[in-house]
Amino acid sequence: MDSGPAYVVVGRGRWAQRMREILLGENRRVAEMPEARRNAVESDSDYEARLAEGFRKSNARIAWLCVPPGPHVCAMVKAGIQAGLNVVAEKPWFASPAETAALLALARRAAKQAAIHYEYCMLDEVESWRRQYADMGGLDFSGTFHHSRPSHLALDALDNLGTHLVSIRNFAVPSSRVIALDCAYGQPDERVVRIERGGAPFRRIDLLSSREPIIQRFIGRFESALDREAFPLDLNFALQVAEEIAAFRRGDDSVIHR
Repeated sequence: MDSGPAYVVVGRGRWAQRMREILLGENRRVAEMPEARRNAVESDSDYEARLAEGFRKSNARIAWLCVPPGPHVCAMVKAGIQAGLNVVAEKPWFASPAETAALLALARRAAKQAAIHYEYCMLDEVESWRRQYADMGGLDFSGTFHHSRPSHLALDALDNLGTHLVSIRNFAVPSSRVIALDCAYGQPDERVVRIERGGAPFRRIDLLSSREPIIQRFIGRFESALDREAFPLDLNFALQVAEEIAAFRRGDDSVIHR
C-alpha cells in the first residue's frame, strides 16, 4: 500500500534513476513519462499540451523533473500545473523574472506547489542557523563547493554548484553579505559554508560530513505543504538564488533577500 502521494519522474539520466530509487524506498508509487523531449516540429502550445496529457495519464500527484536546465523546464512546470500536479524541479533555475512570476501565478490559481530541490537546506545545522541567525546583522557568508568529477552538463560551476551554497545563505542567513563563493569541477571534493562576524570565523558547516537523509526530508516537507501552505523553496526563492549569484558575479553586494 502506498504511504504517500504518487509521483511521475521526468528524465532518463543518472539522477532520474537515483530519484526513482529514493522515492520507491519511501514507499511511493513512481510512474515515468514516456517521452518528454520536444520534437523539432512541435510548437510551444503543442509541446505543453503533450506534456500535460502525459502528466494526466500518469495518475500522479507530484511531478519531479530530473532534466538539465533549459527552456523546456518552464514548459514542463507549466504543463504539470495545468494537468493538476504539484511540481519539483532540479536546480539551477534559469527562468526570467517574468517567466517565474507567470508560473507562480499559475500555481496560485491552481492551488498547486512548484519548488526547486535545494536539498542541503534540509540539514539540521542549516535549520539551526535559520533559527538563530536569520535576523542577525553583520554576518559575512562564504562557501566552497568543489566536485572531483568534471561537469557532464557543460554548466558554469558558479551557476551549478554555487546554487547549493547560495540557497543555504538565502534560506538560513538572508541578511548576510556574500564575500566568497569558490566553485570548481575536477578538484578534490570539498563542500563547506561559513559565516564570519566582525571579520572573525563564527560558524562553519561541512556539507560532506553529514549522513542525514536530506532528500527524503525534502520529500516529506514538500508533501506536508501540499494544499495547505506555501513551501519556502519555491520558484520565487529559486529566482532570488539566481539573482544573488548574478550579483556576486557582478561584484554587487547590495542584493539582500529577506
